[in-house]
Amino acid sequence: METKWLEDFVSLAETRSFSRSATLRHVTQPAFSRRIQALEAWAGTDLVDRSSYPTRLTPAGETLYSQSLEMLQGLQSTRAMLRGHASAGQDVIEFAVPHTLAFTFFPAWVSTLREKFGPIKSRLIALNVHDAVLRLVEGNCDLLISYYHDSQPFQLDPDRYEMVTLGQEVLAPFVKPDAAGEPTFKLPGRAGQPLPYLGYAPGAYLGRMVDLVLKQSSTAIHLDRVYETDMSEGLKAMALEGHGIAFLPLSAVKKELRAKKLVSAGGNLEMTMDVRVYRERPATKESTKSHAQALWTYLQSQAQLKDKERAKPPASRA
Repeated sequence: METKWLEDFVSLAETRSFSRSATLRHVTQPAFSRRIQALEAWAGTDLVDRSSYPTRLTPAGETLYSQSLEMLQGLQSTRAMLRGHASAGQDVIEFAVPHTLAFTFFPAWVSTLREKFGPIKSRLIALNVHDAVLRLVEGNCDLLISYYHDSQPFQLDPDRYEMVTLGQEVLAPFVKPDAAGEPTFKLPGRAGQPLPYLGYAPGAYLGRMVDLVLKQSSTAIHLDRVYETDMSEGLKAMALEGHGIAFLPLSAVKKELRAKKLVSAGGNLEMTMDVRVYRERPATKESTKSHAQALWTYLQSQAQLKDKERAKPPASRA
């Protein structure tokens, strides 16, 4: 039995809605339902009366609900006490970062921080986007760095979480060039001869972004999915070998573009996403690591300076 099953169950007990709880817990509704079923299998009895709407708990469910509140509260208190013993690690800032940003954005960003903010001690936890967000929600990291686009917003309560925009990232199609330096495969392709497409696995955040780009295209795009993986680095490796077209973050292919190992696949297909950093709003000044708080204050000040610079008339910027 996993702790998150209890947290899911408490959410369901309080919202009386599978769909609403799935949103709050940052999982799909089918995945949320499977967790509740797993908890019922562990308990050996039905916890939810699925014949009613809104959802009601069975008598066994009501009992588990009250017990779950006590257990989760006890675990939270225990974790707080354990963390109190970890004073030696108070200067280490824990980041939850999606894999692609961990390979591309994060190393260069930390280098810039060391130059302008000063040295920091960091621990990087590389995950997929969903699990990185969940890491923040469950209180298991100091900061979350992730992509953001209005079409795929995170369901993070702004009263509980705050955000700073760090920059932007462009997602576009790239391909290996031929001997003349031209794209081996050039978009949009033809109906009878679709182009080999290296895609993200179902559910991947960047995959949803690519789907949106293709859907919004004014020209029909003809692609044949020949390979898929969760990670952009895997797609880049396949594109470098000439296996097809891959949509990749620009920061991930800068070196390859300069070396002319990859080129644009054309088609005027690209999307600009924000790169954002999130944290849970501290309940008190003492509840945040001093180093993490100092970094957050610096990031906020840098964002405010950028906003002021953008607000200036073009002549005064010069």
